[in-house]
Amino acid sequence: MDRLRVGTLADSEMLNASHERRRALLSQTAESGLDHVFVADHISFHTGFGMDGLIQAATIAAIEPRLSVHLGVYLLALRHPVPVARQIATLCESAPGRLLFGVGIGGEDRHEIEITGVDPRTRGRRTDECLIALRGLLSGGAISHRCEFFEFEDALILPAPDPAVPIVIGGRSSAALKRAGRYGDGWLAAWCSARRFREAVTEVDAEAERVGRTRTTWQHGLQVWTGIDEDRGRARERLAGEMQRMYQIPFEPFAKYSPCGTPSEIADFLAPYVEAGCSDFNVLPIAESSEVGIEAIAEVRRLLLEVAKR
Repeated sequence: MDRLRVGTLADSEMLNASHERRRALLSQTAESGLDHVFVADHISFHTGFGMDGLIQAATIAAIEPRLSVHLGVYLLALRHPVPVARQIATLCESAPGRLLFGVGIGGEDRHEIEITGVDPRTRGRRTDECLIALRGLLSGGAISHRCEFFEFEDALILPAPDPAVPIVIGGRSSAALKRAGRYGDGWLAAWCSARRFREAVTEVDAEAERVGRTRTTWQHGLQVWTGIDEDRGRARERLAGEMQRMYQIPFEPFAKYSPCGTPSEIADFLAPYVEAGCSDFNVLPIAESSEVGIEAIAEVRRLLLEVAKR
């Protein structure tokens, strides 16, 4: 493992509050020692909720230059790869080395895919083609690509990001793990046990070796919701309510993957993932306030760094 990084998922205040409030929260995040802020990407999720992940990443990078931004999972199949490559390159001119780009196919809300004119049944194949094209476009060379979904000739995106932008692949399926091995610099997990995380990392390695990728420096990550409170029951109740509002499904199936309690209890839950090969933690704290959540995850980071040193 190159380095353990712990960041916080951007909450609604960090994304939508006044500029002054956002600046204050991002400043606190940087000063607390956290490594990055994680932002999501949705077109229109369930009740119309959404955000453009690249716009949010650019905004956060501009407000707080001390933080990196991790994006995931970006619904790449719903966009054309050439303008996406330009957006990434433009962001990286202002914030070089501060973006990690996570890609996934979505799936919790098929209607979100349909309203963009994309057949949900094709999103895996589309994502693969977009990843091939995007990697070429971000390399700085003239790229041509033809597939069943789009085609272009001699597209050139300059200046290419320097350093290169790591691309991680989200998803729990076997296809997602193979995608990570073929096209990614890591796998981004959610809702999985530490045992399954270790198994999945092995599968990613095997696929990379099978296709001849032998020099990848992996950046495997975990996205996790947490309930923060001295009272675990209160922490769980608060977390369950937020998750059910977001995903429109019961909390119970996700409870075993969503730790609740004090920062020490959260760190104890996450420690086995460090040992399983996780280098990037994206932790969403549901707490009594955004400030309390940021400080709690900063303490989780301190405790996990001790685990990583063993």
